[in-house]
Amino acid sequence: MRSTLLIAALACFINSFSQELEHNTGKNIGFEPVYGLKKPNSIEKSLSIDSTFIFASDTLELPVFDDFSTSKFQVFQGVYNAPGNTQQTYYRLLNPATNLPLANGLSFTNQATFRRTYDVATETTTDVTFPALNVTENNLTIYPPVGTPISLYPPYYIYDTVGVQDQSDTIWISNPAYSQDSATVFFQTIEDSTKIWIDRMAYHNMRYGFNPRSLGVATFDGLDENGYPYQFGSAVTNYGDRLTSKCINLSNYNAGDSLYFSFLYQPEGLGDVPEAGDSLILEFYAEDLDQWKHIWSVSGTSVHPFKPVHVPVLDDQFFRDGFKIRFKNYGALSGSLDHFHVDYVHLRALSDYTDTLFKDFALCYPLNTLLQDYTSVPWDHYKNTSAGMMTNGLEVNVYNGSNSAENYQNGQVVVQHNGSPVGNFSLPGFLLAEGNINYNPNTLFTSYHDLSAGYEYDRTLPGNQQVFKVNASVSAQFPNLISNDTCEFLQGFYNYYSYDDGSAEAAFGPTGVQSMLAVHFNAYEADSLLGVYLHFVPSVTDVSTKLFYLTVWEDLNGQPGAVLFEDDAFSPRQPTYANGLNNFNAYYFPNGQKIAVGSSFFIGWRQVDAVRYNLGLDRNIDHSQEIFYSVDFGATWENPPFPGSAMLRPIVSTALDGELGVEQLQQIEYAVYPNPTNSVVYIVSPYSYEKGFELYDIQGRFISENQDNMMDLSRLNSGTYFIRSIQHPDQVMKILRCE
Repeated sequence: MRSTLLIAALACFINSFSQELEHNTGKNIGFEPVYGLKKPNSIEKSLSIDSTFIFASDTLELPVFDDFSTSKFQVFQGVYNAPGNTQQTYYRLLNPATNLPLANGLSFTNQATFRRTYDVATETTTDVTFPALNVTENNLTIYPPVGTPISLYPPYYIYDTVGVQDQSDTIWISNPAYSQDSATVFFQTIEDSTKIWIDRMAYHNMRYGFNPRSLGVATFDGLDENGYPYQFGSAVTNYGDRLTSKCINLSNYNAGDSLYFSFLYQPEGLGDVPEAGDSLILEFYAEDLDQWKHIWSVSGTSVHPFKPVHVPVLDDQFFRDGFKIRFKNYGALSGSLDHFHVDYVHLRALSDYTDTLFKDFALCYPLNTLLQDYTSVPWDHYKNTSAGMMTNGLEVNVYNGSNSAENYQNGQVVVQHNGSPVGNFSLPGFLLAEGNINYNPNTLFTSYHDLSAGYEYDRTLPGNQQVFKVNASVSAQFPNLISNDTCEFLQGFYNYYSYDDGSAEAAFGPTGVQSMLAVHFNAYEADSLLGVYLHFVPSVTDVSTKLFYLTVWEDLNGQPGAVLFEDDAFSPRQPTYANGLNNFNAYYFPNGQKIAVGSSFFIGWRQVDAVRYNLGLDRNIDHSQEIFYSVDFGATWENPPFPGSAMLRPIVSTALDGELGVEQLQQIEYAVYPNPTNSVVYIVSPYSYEKGFELYDIQGRFISENQDNMMDLSRLNSGTYFIRSIQHPDQVMKILRCE
């Protein structure tokens, strides 16, 4: 078996960059692509390779296929005491003759030290340099460590006097630069034939493709695997993302076996147009030469439908058990720019040059809500309604990837609560096929389904919030891949209203001194607001030092009217960039103040500066008619000239106030229990939503990440650990692991 080796450096630093990219709408409002920002870090990390994991992965057999409807990205999570793990300790200072480590507790300097003798009789001074100790110094910041020969000396000077009764004086060097150190590296084997890709730089997502042929694409841009620019603030173009396969065993094949590698690609999608000098590149790995060979590339252009590429594998140098595939992009490294998208990756034998059809039937986009207008509403408001809150126009997109007309079948939507089915809807095949008697060949179909007269989320359920799991499925009457026929999402009822699906494909905002942005909400009932969740996208210019005043307006004939609240002139706000992509920050009214609003209201800001503040824009759901901006102090209001939904969510005063600590907003705290523990701990968050938590050891080294409120410490050694909120990285909890 040929193994793929990866180094998971659990201690690292992240540099992040972005560059400016304008989308001019001809008005005083505009939008831009998304890019990231340097990840905040309140936990110090070491540069040593100590506790680094070296992973060996399994080798894949043909066929290799990924339609990106599910994640086939291998997760490399180091577990110190996992079965089969091995480890090796490297030392900083070695005896070059034996290659054995020097004793612990010794220290040295690389400056020549000496013994100085003063003869009283002759009034002369003599210096005798101490003998040098030749050692090998290992660089413990890289793997494998590289040794360098150096000469070291004792970390002290001796001063003596001849001719008088005297004792030698020893002068020690403070903090000598060289002492013995060590780093232990762990080796772990990962075997999972369902996973294909060994890196995560390309962004696996369901939203960036334009009319994709199935659920999910791999997106290439200028962001790294953590969602941060490779070179923040730079105009440099270079290679950015990579998508690299595990080793694939081709040793039993030759050119006569008709091996072909196929995939679909699309420039731009719903992202940024790649320029003519940008490109998407395909490479194959030649194991014997230890080289990547250029196979195919395409230059940037504006969006077009996904196109197929069909490449034969012919060269004998590729028929080895260490064959690999790699995509990479060339473009701007300063953010989420110059997009390319890849889908339906397929390597197989017994193909031919005419075998270019991706015959499948699939959902194209995931569903995101069964409610009319909103993706989330406060549970207190929903349960007080009588009926009619389910959507009358659920949009479903399917693609028939067959060369022939295919018979339709009914689809369905199933709703679950706490693991049990509680409701369902039928998706009539006749509607899915847009009223045709069959699915036409190689065609995208968009249909709308009225759910307003059927099941509704149960209003009688107890609790201050609720979450329902929704599963939608479609099918056609011919054999096809079933994994992309189904999608699943969580319909959450918390304490806010939201139009967006949680994914910002762009950023927008008005330009002009004292300009205003307001988003309209038709609430289920009149109530009081506590504040607003905002997702500011770091884009082009860092506006985190700019000022704005949080503002609430009443409704005046469908436009912002009288001001119900505005921040004090001496207490402006500043845009805050949340950790990672698509995260929100809460902006509460001062002193726990609650602002009474009617069932129709507007919330947003008045900004001080003329620059665009870049609020997240979800381009998959269009509620642009609810977005208003003014550049003349509110005398006139306009809607933006581009579609999308503002990533702005008003926080409503509900029964969750007690859990959020609304009366003491300045004292929001997390809790973790049981503490101490020998197994699982649970994290209690004061917020209604979280993006997960990270676990670190006492040295600040990253161990693992979890997307829910539970952490399993059972396989870790006893000691002190820290849990940090991904959503609120300044919130760190200390936990003691004991037996």
